[in-house]
Amino acid sequence: MSLFDQATPNPLGYRDVTVAQVHEQRGAVRIVDVREPNEFNAELGHIAEAELVPLATVTAQASAWDRSADLVLVCRSGGRSGRAAQALSSMGFQRVMNMVGGMLAYNEARLPVTR
Repeated sequence: MSLFDQATPNPLGYRDVTVAQVHEQRGAVRIVDVREPNEFNAELGHIAEAELVPLATVTAQASAWDRSADLVLVCRSGGRSGRAAQALSSMGFQRVMNMVGGMLAYNEARLPVTR
C-alpha cells in the first residue's frame, strides 16, 4: 500500500502523514522541504532525501512537476507545508501529503536528519 493510500484525508484537499510514515517511505516518495535555505541546514536539519523548494517558490517550480506523483511537503511545524499542500492541490496535484508536526516532530521522534 502506498504512503498516499495510508494517509489521512484533510478537508483542504490533501492528505496528512505522520513522521514515522514519511521515515519508512522516504526513498519511495518525493519529499519537498518548503523552509528557507537558512533553516534547511540549521538546528532541526532536514530529511536526507528532501529537496529544498522554499514556500515562496513552490507554485512556480511545481509547474514542471508530475501532477500524479506522490509528494510529501515538509516544514518546521507543518503550517507552511500545509499551505503549500493546499496550493498544489488547487493546481491539480492529486497525491499531495503534508507531514504533520514538521521537522519539530521528526526530531522529537529521534529520526535521523542531515545538518
